[in-house]
Amino acid sequence: MNELRGLLRKEWLHILRDRRTLAVLVLMPIVQVILFGYSIRTDVQDVRLAIVDPVPDQVTQELRARYAATPTFRMAAVLSRESELERLFQSGEAQVGVIFEPGFAGRLARGLPARVLIVADAAEPNTGTSRLNYASAVLQHYQSEHGGVPGTRIVPQIRIRFNPTSESVNLFVPGLMAMVLTITSALMTALSLTREKETGTMETLLVSPLRPWQIVVGKVAPYMLIGLVGLLAVVAEARLIFGVPLVGSLALLVGEGLLFILVSLALGILISARTSSQRVAMMAALVGTMLPTMLLSGFIFPLESMPVILQWVSLVVPARWFVSIARGIMLKGIGLSYLWRETLVLAGMALFLLVMSARSFRVRLE
Repeated sequence: MNELRGLLRKEWLHILRDRRTLAVLVLMPIVQVILFGYSIRTDVQDVRLAIVDPVPDQVTQELRARYAATPTFRMAAVLSRESELERLFQSGEAQVGVIFEPGFAGRLARGLPARVLIVADAAEPNTGTSRLNYASAVLQHYQSEHGGVPGTRIVPQIRIRFNPTSESVNLFVPGLMAMVLTITSALMTALSLTREKETGTMETLLVSPLRPWQIVVGKVAPYMLIGLVGLLAVVAEARLIFGVPLVGSLALLVGEGLLFILVSLALGILISARTSSQRVAMMAALVGTMLPTMLLSGFIFPLESMPVILQWVSLVVPARWFVSIARGIMLKGIGLSYLWRETLVLAGMALFLLVMSARSFRVRLE
Protein backbone atom coordinates (compact mmCIF):
# COMPACT_ATOMS: atom_id res chain seq x y z
CA MET A 1 0.00 0.00 0.00
CA ASN A 2 2.85 2.36 0.78
CA GLU A 3 4.31 1.64 -2.64
CA LEU A 4 0.99 2.49 -4.26
CA ARG A 5 0.76 5.77 -2.37
CA GLY A 6 4.30 6.58 -3.36
CA LEU A 7 3.53 5.86 -7.03
CA LEU A 8 0.42 8.03 -6.94
CA ARG A 9 2.29 10.89 -5.28
CA LYS A 10 5.09 10.63 -7.83
CA GLU A 11 2.66 10.71 -10.76
CA TRP A 12 0.78 13.72 -9.36
CA LEU A 13 4.02 15.60 -8.83
CA HIS A 14 5.07 14.79 -12.38
CA ILE A 15 1.79 16.09 -13.77
CA LEU A 16 1.86 19.26 -11.64
CA ARG A 17 5.46 20.02 -12.64
CA ASP A 18 4.65 19.64 -16.35
CA ARG A 19 2.37 22.65 -16.72
CA ARG A 20 1.75 22.08 -20.41
CA THR A 21 0.48 18.57 -19.78
CA LEU A 22 -1.76 19.83 -16.99
CA ALA A 23 -3.10 22.65 -19.18
CA VAL A 24 -3.89 20.24 -22.02
CA LEU A 25 -5.58 17.77 -19.64
CA VAL A 26 -7.78 20.52 -18.21
CA LEU A 27 -8.55 22.36 -21.44
CA MET A 28 -9.13 19.40 -23.77
CA PRO A 29 -12.51 18.33 -22.26
CA ILE A 30 -13.69 21.95 -22.25
CA VAL A 31 -12.68 22.46 -25.89
CA GLN A 32 -14.28 19.16 -26.90
CA VAL A 33 -17.62 19.99 -25.30
CA ILE A 34 -17.72 23.45 -26.88
CA LEU A 35 -16.76 22.20 -30.34
CA PHE A 36 -19.15 19.25 -30.31
CA GLY A 37 -21.99 21.26 -28.78
CA TYR A 38 -21.88 24.06 -31.33
CA SER A 39 -20.73 22.20 -34.46
CA ILE A 40 -22.94 19.09 -34.39
CA ARG A 41 -25.95 20.69 -36.01
CA THR A 42 -27.97 19.55 -38.96
CA ASP A 43 -30.05 22.72 -39.29
CA VAL A 44 -30.04 24.34 -42.71
CA GLN A 45 -29.22 28.02 -42.47
CA ASP A 46 -27.68 30.80 -44.54
CA VAL A 47 -28.34 29.05 -47.86
CA ARG A 48 -26.78 30.98 -50.72
CA LEU A 49 -29.57 31.51 -53.27
CA ALA A 50 -29.38 32.73 -56.85
CA ILE A 51 -32.52 33.63 -58.79
CA VAL A 52 -32.77 33.67 -62.58
CA ASP A 53 -35.57 35.99 -63.69
CA PRO A 54 -35.32 36.61 -67.46
CA VAL A 55 -38.44 38.80 -67.68
CA PRO A 56 -39.34 40.21 -64.24
CA ASP A 57 -43.02 40.68 -63.55
CA GLN A 58 -45.20 41.35 -60.53
CA VAL A 59 -45.36 37.69 -59.43
CA THR A 60 -41.67 36.92 -59.82
CA GLN A 61 -40.74 40.09 -57.96
CA GLU A 62 -43.06 39.13 -55.11
CA LEU A 63 -41.57 35.65 -54.96
CA ARG A 64 -38.06 37.11 -55.00
CA ALA A 65 -39.03 39.32 -52.07
CA ARG A 66 -40.33 36.28 -50.20
CA TYR A 67 -37.10 34.39 -50.73
CA ALA A 68 -35.10 37.40 -49.57
CA ALA A 69 -37.27 37.71 -46.45
CA THR A 70 -36.89 34.03 -45.54
CA PRO A 71 -34.22 33.63 -42.82
CA THR A 72 -33.03 30.37 -44.35
CA PHE A 73 -31.82 32.04 -47.54
CA ARG A 74 -29.18 34.62 -48.29
CA MET A 75 -29.55 36.22 -51.71
CA ALA A 76 -26.34 35.66 -53.65
CA ALA A 77 -27.39 37.04 -57.04
CA VAL A 78 -30.33 37.88 -59.28
CA LEU A 79 -29.53 36.94 -62.87
CA SER A 80 -31.18 37.49 -66.23
CA ARG A 81 -29.72 34.43 -67.99
CA GLU A 82 -29.58 30.82 -66.84
CA SER A 83 -26.10 30.39 -68.33
CA GLU A 84 -24.71 32.73 -65.67
CA LEU A 85 -25.80 30.34 -62.92
CA GLU A 86 -23.19 27.69 -63.72
CA ARG A 87 -20.30 29.90 -62.65
CA LEU A 88 -21.90 30.55 -59.28
CA PHE A 89 -22.39 26.83 -58.63
CA GLN A 90 -18.86 26.02 -59.69
CA SER A 91 -17.34 28.63 -57.39
CA GLY A 92 -19.66 27.82 -54.49
CA GLU A 93 -21.20 31.30 -54.46
CA ALA A 94 -24.64 29.70 -54.93
CA GLN A 95 -26.04 26.54 -53.38
CA VAL A 96 -29.59 26.80 -54.73
CA GLY A 97 -30.86 28.32 -57.95
CA VAL A 98 -34.48 29.27 -58.66
CA ILE A 99 -35.20 29.82 -62.37
CA PHE A 100 -38.48 31.40 -63.50
CA GLU A 101 -39.67 30.87 -67.04
CA PRO A 102 -40.43 33.99 -69.13
CA GLY A 103 -44.03 35.20 -68.93
CA PHE A 104 -44.51 33.66 -65.49
CA ALA A 105 -47.30 35.99 -64.32
CA GLY A 106 -49.06 35.86 -67.69
CA ARG A 107 -49.29 32.07 -67.63
CA LEU A 108 -50.76 32.14 -64.12
CA ALA A 109 -53.31 34.77 -65.17
CA ARG A 110 -54.41 32.62 -68.13
CA GLY A 111 -54.77 29.52 -65.96
CA LEU A 112 -51.74 27.81 -67.46
CA PRO A 113 -49.01 26.00 -65.47
CA ALA A 114 -46.12 28.30 -64.58
CA ARG A 115 -42.87 26.40 -64.32
CA VAL A 116 -40.05 27.04 -61.86
CA LEU A 117 -36.80 25.11 -62.04
CA ILE A 118 -35.09 24.60 -58.66
CA VAL A 119 -31.45 23.56 -58.88
CA ALA A 120 -29.53 22.50 -55.76
CA ASP A 121 -25.92 21.65 -55.02
CA ALA A 122 -26.21 18.15 -53.54
CA ALA A 123 -22.53 17.47 -52.88
CA GLU A 124 -23.86 17.20 -49.31
CA PRO A 125 -26.89 14.95 -49.98
CA ASN A 126 -28.95 15.51 -46.82
CA THR A 127 -28.33 19.23 -46.78
CA GLY A 128 -29.04 19.48 -50.50
CA THR A 129 -32.40 17.77 -50.06
CA SER A 130 -33.29 20.13 -47.22
CA ARG A 131 -32.39 23.12 -49.36
CA LEU A 132 -34.68 21.88 -52.11
CA ASN A 133 -37.52 21.43 -49.63
CA TYR A 134 -37.12 24.96 -48.25
CA ALA A 135 -37.04 26.46 -51.75
CA SER A 136 -40.16 24.51 -52.78
CA ALA A 137 -41.96 25.48 -49.56
CA VAL A 138 -41.82 29.17 -50.47
CA LEU A 139 -43.56 28.43 -53.79
CA GLN A 140 -46.14 26.19 -52.14
CA HIS A 141 -46.94 28.82 -49.53
CA TYR A 142 -47.41 31.47 -52.23
CA GLN A 143 -49.68 29.20 -54.23
CA SER A 144 -51.83 28.41 -51.19
CA GLU A 145 -52.36 32.14 -50.65
CA HIS A 146 -53.01 32.97 -54.33
CA GLY A 147 -55.09 30.15 -55.66
CA GLY A 148 -56.61 32.32 -58.34
CA VAL A 149 -58.38 30.61 -61.23
CA PRO A 150 -59.13 26.90 -60.67
CA GLY A 151 -56.40 24.80 -62.24
CA THR A 152 -53.82 27.54 -61.93
CA ARG A 153 -50.70 26.19 -60.40
CA ILE A 154 -46.98 26.70 -60.02
CA VAL A 155 -45.12 23.64 -61.20
CA PRO A 156 -41.69 23.28 -59.56
CA GLN A 157 -39.15 21.10 -61.35
CA ILE A 158 -36.15 19.71 -59.48
CA ARG A 159 -32.59 19.29 -60.67
CA ILE A 160 -29.76 17.97 -58.48
CA ARG A 161 -26.18 18.98 -59.24
CA PHE A 162 -22.86 17.23 -58.55
CA ASN A 163 -24.36 14.23 -56.74
CA PRO A 164 -27.50 13.20 -58.63
CA THR A 165 -27.77 9.82 -56.88
CA SER A 166 -27.53 11.51 -53.45
CA GLU A 167 -24.86 9.04 -52.33
CA SER A 168 -23.58 9.97 -48.86
CA VAL A 169 -20.25 8.34 -49.64
CA ASN A 170 -19.57 11.15 -52.11
CA LEU A 171 -19.79 13.54 -49.18
CA PHE A 172 -17.70 11.64 -46.66
CA VAL A 173 -14.84 10.20 -48.72
CA PRO A 174 -13.27 13.58 -49.67
CA GLY A 175 -13.47 14.53 -46.00
CA LEU A 176 -11.91 11.21 -45.01
CA MET A 177 -8.98 12.07 -47.25
CA ALA A 178 -8.30 15.12 -45.08
CA MET A 179 -8.68 13.06 -41.89
CA VAL A 180 -6.32 10.30 -43.03
CA LEU A 181 -3.69 12.72 -44.31
CA THR A 182 -3.86 14.69 -41.07
CA ILE A 183 -3.30 11.59 -38.96
CA THR A 184 -0.42 10.26 -41.03
CA SER A 185 1.23 13.69 -41.29
CA ALA A 186 0.70 15.92 -38.26
CA LEU A 187 0.17 13.31 -35.56
CA MET A 188 2.90 10.90 -36.62
CA THR A 189 5.42 13.72 -37.16
CA ALA A 190 4.73 15.25 -33.75
CA LEU A 191 5.10 11.89 -32.01
CA SER A 192 8.26 10.87 -33.84
CA LEU A 193 10.08 14.12 -33.09
CA THR A 194 9.09 14.21 -29.42
CA ARG A 195 10.28 10.61 -29.14
CA GLU A 196 13.68 11.82 -30.31
CA LYS A 197 13.60 14.46 -27.60
CA GLU A 198 12.88 11.87 -24.93
CA THR A 199 15.70 9.61 -26.14
CA GLY A 200 18.18 12.50 -26.41
CA THR A 201 18.88 12.22 -30.14
CA MET A 202 17.22 15.57 -30.86
CA GLU A 203 19.81 17.45 -28.82
CA THR A 204 22.55 15.82 -30.88
CA LEU A 205 20.78 16.94 -34.05
CA LEU A 206 20.39 20.50 -32.81
CA VAL A 207 24.12 20.94 -32.09
CA SER A 208 25.09 19.52 -35.49
CA PRO A 209 26.24 21.82 -38.35
CA LEU A 210 22.75 21.62 -39.85
CA ARG A 211 20.76 24.84 -39.90
CA PRO A 212 17.24 24.90 -38.42
CA TRP A 213 15.57 25.05 -41.85
CA GLN A 214 17.65 22.08 -42.98
CA ILE A 215 16.48 20.09 -39.96
CA VAL A 216 12.88 20.93 -40.83
CA VAL A 217 13.36 19.89 -44.47
CA GLY A 218 15.06 16.66 -43.42
CA LYS A 219 12.19 15.79 -41.13
CA VAL A 220 9.47 16.76 -43.62
CA ALA A 221 10.76 15.05 -46.78
CA PRO A 222 10.34 11.38 -45.75
CA TYR A 223 6.83 11.98 -44.46
CA MET A 224 5.95 13.79 -47.68
CA LEU A 225 6.66 10.57 -49.54
CA ILE A 226 4.64 8.53 -47.05
CA GLY A 227 1.81 11.03 -47.32
CA LEU A 228 1.89 10.84 -51.13
CA VAL A 229 1.54 7.05 -51.00
CA GLY A 230 -1.35 7.42 -48.57
CA LEU A 231 -3.01 10.02 -50.78
CA LEU A 232 -2.81 7.83 -53.89
CA ALA A 233 -4.13 4.87 -51.90
CA VAL A 234 -7.13 6.87 -50.63
CA VAL A 235 -7.96 8.15 -54.13
CA ALA A 236 -7.74 4.61 -55.53
CA GLU A 237 -10.00 3.26 -52.78
CA ALA A 238 -12.49 6.07 -53.33
CA ARG A 239 -12.76 5.25 -57.04
CA LEU A 240 -12.50 1.44 -57.02
CA ILE A 241 -14.25 0.50 -53.78
CA PHE A 242 -16.73 3.29 -53.07
CA GLY A 243 -17.32 4.47 -56.63
CA VAL A 244 -16.78 8.15 -55.85
CA PRO A 245 -16.52 10.04 -59.15
CA LEU A 246 -13.37 11.89 -60.15
CA VAL A 247 -14.70 14.44 -62.60
CA GLY A 248 -11.72 16.77 -62.43
CA SER A 249 -7.95 16.43 -62.84
CA LEU A 250 -6.16 13.69 -60.90
CA ALA A 251 -2.87 15.59 -61.23
CA LEU A 252 -4.44 18.69 -59.67
CA LEU A 253 -5.94 16.63 -56.84
CA VAL A 254 -2.55 15.05 -56.10
CA GLY A 255 -0.82 18.42 -56.21
CA GLU A 256 -3.34 19.96 -53.81
CA GLY A 257 -3.07 16.89 -51.60
CA LEU A 258 0.71 17.29 -51.39
CA LEU A 259 0.24 20.93 -50.41
CA PHE A 260 -2.16 19.90 -47.64
CA ILE A 261 0.29 17.21 -46.48
CA LEU A 262 3.01 19.86 -46.27
CA VAL A 263 0.75 22.03 -44.10
CA SER A 264 -0.02 19.09 -41.80
CA LEU A 265 3.66 18.11 -41.54
CA ALA A 266 4.69 21.66 -40.70
CA LEU A 267 1.99 21.80 -38.03
CA GLY A 268 3.20 18.51 -36.55
CA ILE A 269 6.79 19.76 -36.44
CA LEU A 270 5.68 22.98 -34.76
CA ILE A 271 3.75 21.01 -32.13
CA SER A 272 6.75 18.78 -31.48
CA ALA A 273 9.06 21.80 -31.18
CA ARG A 274 6.82 23.35 -28.54
CA THR A 275 6.14 20.20 -26.48
CA SER A 276 8.38 18.11 -24.26
CA SER A 277 6.84 14.62 -24.29
CA GLN A 278 4.95 12.27 -26.57
CA ARG A 279 1.91 12.42 -24.31
CA VAL A 280 1.63 16.21 -24.57
CA ALA A 281 2.35 16.10 -28.31
CA MET A 282 -0.35 13.51 -28.89
CA MET A 283 -2.98 15.46 -26.95
CA ALA A 284 -1.99 18.73 -28.62
CA ALA A 285 -2.15 17.10 -32.06
CA LEU A 286 -5.57 15.62 -31.30
CA VAL A 287 -6.96 18.95 -30.13
CA GLY A 288 -5.20 21.00 -32.79
CA THR A 289 -5.71 18.80 -35.85
CA MET A 290 -8.11 15.88 -35.59
CA LEU A 291 -10.95 17.61 -33.77
CA PRO A 292 -10.97 20.69 -36.03
CA THR A 293 -10.70 18.42 -39.08
CA MET A 294 -13.70 16.40 -37.97
CA LEU A 295 -15.90 19.25 -36.77
CA LEU A 296 -14.83 22.53 -38.39
CA SER A 297 -13.96 21.56 -41.95
CA GLY A 298 -17.42 20.86 -43.35
CA PHE A 299 -16.41 17.18 -43.41
CA ILE A 300 -19.62 16.05 -41.66
CA PHE A 301 -21.60 19.12 -40.61
CA PRO A 302 -22.29 22.15 -42.86
CA LEU A 303 -20.37 25.23 -41.83
CA GLU A 304 -23.34 27.48 -42.58
CA SER A 305 -25.27 25.93 -39.67
CA MET A 306 -22.60 26.78 -37.11
CA PRO A 307 -22.38 29.98 -35.04
CA VAL A 308 -20.57 32.82 -36.76
CA ILE A 309 -17.64 32.66 -34.35
CA LEU A 310 -16.98 29.01 -35.27
CA GLN A 311 -17.23 29.87 -38.95
CA TRP A 312 -14.48 32.44 -38.38
CA VAL A 313 -12.41 29.90 -36.41
CA SER A 314 -12.78 27.40 -39.26
CA LEU A 315 -10.86 29.78 -41.53
CA VAL A 316 -7.60 28.77 -39.80
CA VAL A 317 -8.35 25.04 -40.09
CA PRO A 318 -6.36 23.70 -43.09
CA ALA A 319 -8.78 20.82 -43.62
CA ARG A 320 -11.62 23.25 -44.32
CA TRP A 321 -9.83 24.44 -47.46
CA PHE A 322 -8.68 20.99 -48.56
CA VAL A 323 -12.16 19.44 -48.17
CA SER A 324 -13.53 22.20 -50.39
CA ILE A 325 -10.76 21.53 -52.92
CA ALA A 326 -11.26 17.74 -52.90
CA ARG A 327 -15.03 17.98 -53.36
CA GLY A 328 -14.65 20.61 -56.04
CA ILE A 329 -12.24 18.49 -58.08
CA MET A 330 -13.87 15.10 -57.51
CA LEU A 331 -17.56 16.03 -57.70
CA LYS A 332 -17.70 19.30 -59.66
CA GLY A 333 -14.69 18.91 -61.93
CA ILE A 334 -13.50 22.46 -61.35
CA GLY A 335 -9.92 23.54 -61.88
CA LEU A 336 -7.39 25.94 -60.46
CA SER A 337 -9.24 28.93 -61.92
CA TYR A 338 -11.93 28.33 -59.27
CA LEU A 339 -9.67 26.91 -56.55
CA TRP A 340 -6.92 29.54 -56.58
CA ARG A 341 -8.08 31.15 -53.33
CA GLU A 342 -8.09 27.86 -51.39
CA THR A 343 -4.69 27.00 -52.88
CA LEU A 344 -3.18 30.34 -51.86
CA VAL A 345 -4.54 29.93 -48.32
CA LEU A 346 -2.94 26.48 -47.96
CA ALA A 347 0.33 27.75 -49.44
CA GLY A 348 0.34 30.67 -47.00
CA MET A 349 -0.35 28.32 -44.08
CA ALA A 350 2.48 26.01 -45.15
CA LEU A 351 4.96 28.90 -45.42
CA PHE A 352 3.92 30.37 -42.06
CA LEU A 353 4.10 27.04 -40.20
CA LEU A 354 7.46 26.11 -41.75
CA VAL A 355 8.94 29.47 -40.75
CA MET A 356 7.56 29.14 -37.22
CA SER A 357 8.94 25.60 -36.96
CA ALA A 358 12.42 26.71 -38.06
CA ARG A 359 12.33 29.57 -35.57
CA SER A 360 11.29 27.20 -32.79
CA PHE A 361 14.30 24.99 -33.51
CA ARG A 362 16.55 28.07 -33.59
CA VAL A 363 15.27 29.21 -30.18
CA ARG A 364 15.78 25.72 -28.77
CA LEU A 365 19.33 25.64 -30.18
CA GLU A 366 20.17 28.99 -28.59
